[in-house]
Amino acid sequence: MTWLRALKATARAGLTVERRRLEPLVALRGAVGLALVVGVSLAAFGTAVAVSSAFGAFQAAVATFQRSWRPRPTLALASGVSLAVSTFVGYLTGAHPVLFLCLLVAWTFLAGLAWVAGPTAGVIASSNVAIMLVTVTLPTSVAAAAGHALVIAAGGLVQAALIVLVPIRRWGPHRDALAGALAAEADYARRLRHDPYAPFDPVPLMTARSAAAVTRRQARRRPAELHGARGLAERIRPVLASLADPAIGVPREGPQRDRVRELLGAAGTVLDTAADAIRRGRPATIPPAALAALRTPDTGAILTGPARRAAVRLAALLEDVVETAAPSGRAEPGEARARPPLLSLLPGVVRDVRGELRGGSPVFRHAVRVSAVAGLGYLLGAALPFGHGYWAPMAAVMAMRPDFTQTYARSVARFCGTLLGVALATAVVRTATPGTYTSAALAVCCAFGMFLLMRTGYAAAQVCVSAYVVFLLGMGGETWDQTVPERVLLTLLGGVLAMVAYAVYPAWETPRLRGRLADWLAADGRYAACVLAHYANPAAGRDGEAAADVREAVLATRTARVAWQEAHTRATHEPVRHRGLSHTAADGAEQALAQLGRVTMLMEAHLPDRDAAPLPAAAALADTLRRATERGAKDIRERRVPRWDEVRVGDDEVPDPVVRDGVRLLREALESLSDALREPGKP
Repeated sequence: MTWLRALKATARAGLTVERRRLEPLVALRGAVGLALVVGVSLAAFGTAVAVSSAFGAFQAAVATFQRSWRPRPTLALASGVSLAVSTFVGYLTGAHPVLFLCLLVAWTFLAGLAWVAGPTAGVIASSNVAIMLVTVTLPTSVAAAAGHALVIAAGGLVQAALIVLVPIRRWGPHRDALAGALAAEADYARRLRHDPYAPFDPVPLMTARSAAAVTRRQARRRPAELHGARGLAERIRPVLASLADPAIGVPREGPQRDRVRELLGAAGTVLDTAADAIRRGRPATIPPAALAALRTPDTGAILTGPARRAAVRLAALLEDVVETAAPSGRAEPGEARARPPLLSLLPGVVRDVRGELRGGSPVFRHAVRVSAVAGLGYLLGAALPFGHGYWAPMAAVMAMRPDFTQTYARSVARFCGTLLGVALATAVVRTATPGTYTSAALAVCCAFGMFLLMRTGYAAAQVCVSAYVVFLLGMGGETWDQTVPERVLLTLLGGVLAMVAYAVYPAWETPRLRGRLADWLAADGRYAACVLAHYANPAAGRDGEAAADVREAVLATRTARVAWQEAHTRATHEPVRHRGLSHTAADGAEQALAQLGRVTMLMEAHLPDRDAAPLPAAAALADTLRRATERGAKDIRERRVPRWDEVRVGDDEVPDPVVRDGVRLLREALESLSDALREPGKP
């Protein structure tokens, strides 16, 4: 993609407003918390303290809207305390420009590295730096700075207290995650009726797994219906695929295929009903027609072999889903997947940060870019005759992200949103000339709009944020001509600096695509080898070891697949050459590896019981496949086309038809991968 096309694409992405389900009550709660903090601070301490408290409460509320499975009060407290510390430390050096500039660069560099801990930590850290640039200008002494820091932390405390005292749709995100996984399974079942090779996106299952990890306190309060159904959904997916697949299941046409279509349709209905019950917290009422289709006694007469086993297993799993989805109380704490406390994660985060301190790391490059832009923007803002020079570095820090698309899209969206928001707020200020309390009320209204529209798009939220800041500073006595022109121009400057910085010191995803593809191949190979090893020695799973190995391999495969897909999506919009992996080759390789994982999943659906007879030939096949895929991953990284001569099975070597047909399909998928990577004209 050329630079012009890339800029057009990112601009469209930044200005896109998506239709999302709004949460007005949650937004109202955040706005009420902000109003309480601002009102009390304004009445008791004056406008300067009120502005600081407003930033603290606002940032704490924004933190609770981030995509995190941690308790929302914890996020609000962490945001408020971290912003308070940033403000106080910033003020201590604010009187010394050189020292403050050094602190700003160092603080921003650490905020850039915070993305190692995840997007929530990265957003909170970046916001702290941006708001610090404003709040350090408000106090007049060290004691006053300490007071401002306290009211900022108090703003986070108020927001956390409101979340506890006024719960709104408690466990709502967790319910949505689990319901989304079941709904995805239902859609998959319906698509399999018409396309037995239909793909499945594992992201809903990964999201549900992430949501299932809770703290000890959450585990004591989690509703019982949020237990168990996710594990059942994981087990249902391979059964659905194996039931529909012509190679291992039933022929494409005939009475058996008609029966399979009937079972898949009933499965979709049951899963959809269970998803809706979990989402709404009410008992699941399954349509009688779906239950009748699953319990028809002639299944054993129509289906035989692997297809019959899959049908029986599917009916049993769906009955468990219906039973689990019924809200009947609270589960025991010991059943939950544990989420470690926030502070206990610090040693691991420090280790991860150390691992990212290298020139090729995208996070390290982001930290270098954002810290350099923050320092340069601060110097340029101070040198220009506009005043309030902090707008430039603030705009840059808030817009910059570790990848190209988000940085450019947010830069465009921030400028356009700022222009519109400032224009609207200016029109109100010039027309109505609001006083201190009226300005505070207007700021709270703008904050409510931001909380409400936050997930619909960055540009829409930025309109509200820009108006919020204008009214907030107007509350402190600044006139419109002191903030509007300089804010627009300096915001534009910050956006340009962010975009230029990425062009000068990029972290392109395109050159790393081969590495992502190799990781996915190696993970698929380990998954297939684990499944085959279980066929070789079914008794090894007596205490759950083999099942645990397969489960870990599945999770690793999903992680590698999603990492590839995200990297491929980002690379598609980058203005660079493919550097050894064209878009056509990437698409073909993705289809081949998806088929490799799918075939392995089909074999997993028919894993033998613990008392089944061992299949010695499967052990050799597992070792061969693991070595071949590891060598193939190395070949891909080194830009060679992998060969799969040793991955083969004879008709008389393996009596089990599932393993025999499965290995044949695995070999075909690997050959398709090599064909996709082979350059035209080369053998």
